[in-house]
Amino acid sequence: MPLKKKIYIAGLLAVTLLVLAIVLVKIDRAPGTDDAYVYADTINVVPEVSGRIIALPVQDNQLVRKGDLLFRIDPRPFQNALNAGTARLATLNEQIKLTQRSVNAQQYNADAVTAQVESARVQFQQAKDTWERKRALIGKNYVSKEELDQAKTVKDSAEANYNAARLQARQATAAVSGVDALVAQREEVKAQIAEAQLNLEYSEVRAPFDGRVASLKTTVGQYASPAQSIMTLIDIRQWYVIANFRETDLNGISAGSRAEVFIMGNTREPFSGTVDSVSYGVATGDSAAPGGLPFVEKTINWVHVSQRFPTKIRITSPDPSLFRIGASAVVTVYRDAPASRSHDER
Repeated sequence: MPLKKKIYIAGLLAVTLLVLAIVLVKIDRAPGTDDAYVYADTINVVPEVSGRIIALPVQDNQLVRKGDLLFRIDPRPFQNALNAGTARLATLNEQIKLTQRSVNAQQYNADAVTAQVESARVQFQQAKDTWERKRALIGKNYVSKEELDQAKTVKDSAEANYNAARLQARQATAAVSGVDALVAQREEVKAQIAEAQLNLEYSEVRAPFDGRVASLKTTVGQYASPAQSIMTLIDIRQWYVIANFRETDLNGISAGSRAEVFIMGNTREPFSGTVDSVSYGVATGDSAAPGGLPFVEKTINWVHVSQRFPTKIRITSPDPSLFRIGASAVVTVYRDAPASRSHDER
C-alpha cells in the first residue's frame, strides 16, 4: 500500500476518533432525547349545580382570559329559592317581634304574682308571730281561748293565701314562653338563603385563569350536572416539556439544570427551559393503572434496555403558536448547569 494512502487512512481514522470523542464528551455533558412531548396543566370544567345551559359564549379551542364567562346555567330556580328564603326570613322576624311582646307580657304578670307572694309571706309571718305570742300567754290568763282561736284562724288563712300565691307564681313563671324556637328557625332560614345565594353564583361558570378551551362537545340547551364535564381548560400561563431520559443519563440532572428544547413544529427555533423535577417512579408493568405511576414504553423487548424516567422541564418563554399539549419535542439538558447561565458562558 502506498505511503500516501496509508497516511490518508490514518488521518481519516484519527479524525473519526476525535469526532467520536467530542460527541461522547458532549453527550456525557449534555444528554438529549427525542422522546419528549409538550405538557400543560388542565382542569375539567364541571358545574357546581345542576341545570340547563342557557348561554355558552365560548367555542372549542378558543383563548379565554381569567374571569371570562364560560357558560351560564338557568338561574331561575336558584333565584326563586333565594326569594322564598328572604320572604320566610322577613315573616320569621315579624313573628319573633309579636311573640316577644307576648313573652314580655307573661314576664310582667309573673313578676306581679311574685310580688304578691312576698306580700302574702309577710302577712303570714305576722299572723304566725301573733298566734305564737298569744299561745305563750294563754297559760297566764292574759289571753282568752277565744282570742287564741281567732289568732289561729287568721294565721291559717294567711298561710293558705301564701301557699296559693306561691302556686300562682309557679304557674305564671311556667307560662312564660320564649322565642328560642323561632330564633333557631331564623338561623336555619339564613343558612338556606346563604346556600341559595351561593348556588346563584355557581350558575355562572367563569375561567379561573388564562387558558384555552378544549374538548367542548355540547351547546346551549344541554342539561348540566356536577358529575358531567362540560369542557377542558388548558392552563397557558406555564408550559412544560416532559422528556423521558434513560436512567443512565439522569446523573447530574436535577431541579434547576438548564435545558434547550426544540419543538417539532419548528426545529429551527430553540427554547430555553429549566428542569422542574425528575420523576421518582414509573410503572414497570405493561400499562399504568388509572391515576397511578407514569408508564414509559420500552422500545426493545428482546434485550434489556435502560428504563426511562420522565423529566419535567419548565419553558421560559414559550411560543403560543407552537406549544400544544402532546406536541413532539427534542430536549438537551446540561448537567449541573444552572438555568441562569447563557449560551456564551458554556
